[in-house]
Amino acid sequence: MAATATAPQDHTDPAHAESADQTADLTRGVNPWLIAAAVMLATFMEVLDTSIAAVALPYIAGSLSASNDEATWVLTSYLVSNAVILPASNWFSLRFGRKRFLMTCVAIFTVASFACGAAPTLGLLLIFRVVQGAGGGALQPLSQAILLESFPPAKRGAAMAVFALGVVVAPVLGPTLGGWLTDTYSWRYAFYINVPIGAAALYMINTYIHDPSYIKNAKVPRFDNLGFGALIVWTGCLQVILDKGQEVDWFANTWICWGTFALVIGFSVFVWQSIWGKSPLVNLRILKDRNFAVGCVLIFLFGIGIYSTTTVLPLFYQELLGYTAFTAGLAVAPRGMGAICGMPLIGFLSNKVDPRYLLTFGFGLFGLTTLYFGSVTLDISPTTLFLPILLTGFALSFIFVPISTASYGTLSNEQIGNASGLFNLMRNVGGSIGISIATTLLTRRADSHQNELTNYMPQSGAAYQNAISGAQQALTNQFGATHTLVPAQVTLYQQLQRQATQWSFVDVFRLLAALCCACVIGVWFLKKVKPGKPPAGAH
Repeated sequence: MAATATAPQDHTDPAHAESADQTADLTRGVNPWLIAAAVMLATFMEVLDTSIAAVALPYIAGSLSASNDEATWVLTSYLVSNAVILPASNWFSLRFGRKRFLMTCVAIFTVASFACGAAPTLGLLLIFRVVQGAGGGALQPLSQAILLESFPPAKRGAAMAVFALGVVVAPVLGPTLGGWLTDTYSWRYAFYINVPIGAAALYMINTYIHDPSYIKNAKVPRFDNLGFGALIVWTGCLQVILDKGQEVDWFANTWICWGTFALVIGFSVFVWQSIWGKSPLVNLRILKDRNFAVGCVLIFLFGIGIYSTTTVLPLFYQELLGYTAFTAGLAVAPRGMGAICGMPLIGFLSNKVDPRYLLTFGFGLFGLTTLYFGSVTLDISPTTLFLPILLTGFALSFIFVPISTASYGTLSNEQIGNASGLFNLMRNVGGSIGISIATTLLTRRADSHQNELTNYMPQSGAAYQNAISGAQQALTNQFGATHTLVPAQVTLYQQLQRQATQWSFVDVFRLLAALCCACVIGVWFLKKVKPGKPPAGAH
């Protein structure tokens, strides 16, 4: 009787039958969890690399004779080149086959990772990071598409939960693993670690993944050469301006002005082609949808906030508190633990609660914890920021999924592929801009605070003279009574620099907290969408 009762459902439900046929066409008898493991390995490697280098920045700077703000180019160059490929990933997968394109991306990423580790100069390291970012740009959207198609609808929720867990675990391991490799061996091993992972991913993708028939038979539109070229021009100019602006005093430099002119022209051509072109790489007319337009603004601002915080906090621990790369990685690891704790809860609530309420909570909590970072001093213990960092990760889980649900909730399925590329482009560009702004502010605000502190305590004042006298007495045993003046002055100047730098970190954290408050307001420009619509494209 049970067989008789269930049989009609399997044969009379066209949607169920069509979905089963599509799944069978892709898996071809392979256990879908093996396919999930294959794409997760590639995704894990790419996500890991976005955070593993953050704690190694001071070591990279010292090894390659660069400043800390120059070392951050290692992060921004990766994000921008990654962003260029995101909008084009769908076209390349149709043109060359999804499996072949995925394997090519993994191979490029793996080889570039080895080249990054072997780079003898900062210039070569940046070139290889650009290549690595280009290889990694398509890994997450391709992996997500393969994963969703490999499971029947009833099991896609469990598959995406595993996928999301892997994406969340990678940033947890990244700073800690990168710090351990840097302290134990060298910062170069933070890149070498990708080589065995990439080789294993290539083997599993080649063995278990197959292209579905609709990709093999797809009619590929003409590639948008003009739009893609304009995208490369304006993102490339943006990258150079962000990386070199602080070093050459921004618009006081002639070639920065010319670079900005080229950026404006390239961006204008890209926008024109994306709106009025026949087959644009990115169709900007989708921004007529209010929810998606507001979502792009929010993800852009969120990219500024999250990438800035991820970069600045390890620098605070290492530069001012003297932490090693490994201990700095351990100090920021609770963020990932908080995200892991929040994921099951947001998975339950996303089907029941208006995404705007979840986003308000997420941005609000993220802003409050960042504001707490704005009260840091040079006397904090390793555990002082444990709870705020943990809550930051918890807040992130209330942003990633709901912002996708709200942004894509009013779009048709046919629009989601185009929307995904633009959405993630905005996030990466926001991250690159955020890192550059944060590092620039750290440098400039430190100089400003140093001047303020110097004016507050002039050399002729009693406070300065008392401080010098105390320092001389403390240094008498090391230098003798007649040779302590210069060492005492150097000691006081170092303390002055540390205090000024500490206040520059405070300024950055408080500005990021204000940015989160602006996001809370922006959330309520979203229209209400039905809870439970599956997010697509955000990662």
